Amino acid sequence: MAPVAFVYDRCASRSVRYLEMRLLGCDSYVDRMGWSMAGRWIDRGEEALTEQRPKLAALLGAMQEAAAERDVLCLVHDWGRLAADDEHRMSLRKRVVAAGGWTETTFGESDRHGRTLLVGRRP
Repeated sequence: MAPVAFVYDRCASRSVRYLEMRLLGCDSYVDRMGWSMAGRWIDRGEEALTEQRPKLAALLGAMQEAAAERDVLCLVHDWGRLAADDEHRMSLRKRVVAAGGWTETTFGESDRHGRTLLVGRRP
């Protein structure tokens, strides 16, 4: 059974043009990979800049539920869509692993096979 992609992005600006382009890139990547898509979760405005991301938290909850039945992943256009700061980004990637999935970019970068290194245990 093909994995299910949970698409995440964040957008702090009022302009959504770049956000729409990134989401189209995610849609195309999901299609190319033959995955199904669970949906899109987008933190906007101030929520896109904080460590408390309500939409990402909702994505992780849905992902954890789906992980009981299928392989799941959090798809982002690039690593910066999670966070600009390396430490914060790694923290968010660990949360994805704890929810039973992995993180992948539309450029084919993935922590799928290194998940045990992210949390120090088998997912």
